[in-house]
Formats: sequence, structure tokens, C-alpha cells
Amino acid sequence: MKITFLFTGKTKIGYIEEGIRDYFERLKHYVKTDLRIIPDLKNTKNMSETEQLRREGEGIIKELPPGNFIILMDEKGRKYSSVEFSRFLERKISEAKDISIVIGGAYGFSDDLVQKADMKISLSDMTFSHQMVRMILLEQVYRAFTILKGEPYHHS
Repeated sequence: MKITFLFTGKTKIGYIEEGIRDYFERLKHYVKTDLRIIPDLKNTKNMSETEQLRREGEGIIKELPPGNFIILMDEKGRKYSSVEFSRFLERKISEAKDISIVIGGAYGFSDDLVQKADMKISLSDMTFSHQMVRMILLEQVYRAFTILKGEPYHHS
């Protein structure tokens, strides 16, 4: 199993970038991983929100590995507890299914990308910046693997 993370745009806040690197490196102990950054669009001031979504979606779709189970991180997605999320990943591991987890830009996802996705997941009822969601997502995936391995990182 391999998990590919796709993030739109660079992480611009140093301490968040450091956290992303830390959890990404920790994850390598449990699962094959890949991190792909979709470049920010240029000249967006002259683009409508719809055009930005379309072009971002095209960039993300090009980077999706074929055949992966595609998860979009979306505030309207399904919510899991950390233990439930670990069980979800365990099922995907047993199916030998590679996963792509996508964090889009500020406006969400294009219709084309939503149609390709297998599901949407939300981290919380609260809204986080897409910069912070990256680190929180990686921490939760790391936590899920420590739960599956019975390691003491997660205390319930």
C-alpha cells in the first residue's frame, strides 16, 4: 500500500512546514508515501473562482496516480474519530488499495475532481486554513498507524 498526498500550493509558514516534514518522515516507518505539491496558479486576480477551480482541478487530476482510491479533504466530508480512521486505513490496507489524499485550494474542488473522488473526509466541524490542514492530516494518518500497531502515541 502507498499513500500519496497532494497539496495545492506551497506551505508558506515555516513552523507548519517543519511539522509536515516531521510527520511525513515518521509515516515512512509504516507505509510507502509520496508528497506532491501542485503549483499555485498564476495571475488569479484576472480569473473567476470557477476558472481557478477548473484549472486547479486539472493540475491535481494530472498528478493522481492511476487506480488509487481518491480521498478529498472537505469540510462537508465524513468525520471519523482517530480510532475509526485507523480502522478505515486498515480496511484499505487489507484491500491492497493505494490511496491519494488531496487538499485543495481556498475554493475547494472542481466538479471534475469531485466526480473522480471515491470519498470526502472532514477533520473537524471547525474550519482550518489549508496550510494547517496539511500538518493535521499527516499527524492523523501517523496516529492511525500507531493505533494499528498498538504503539503508545495514541492514548484514549
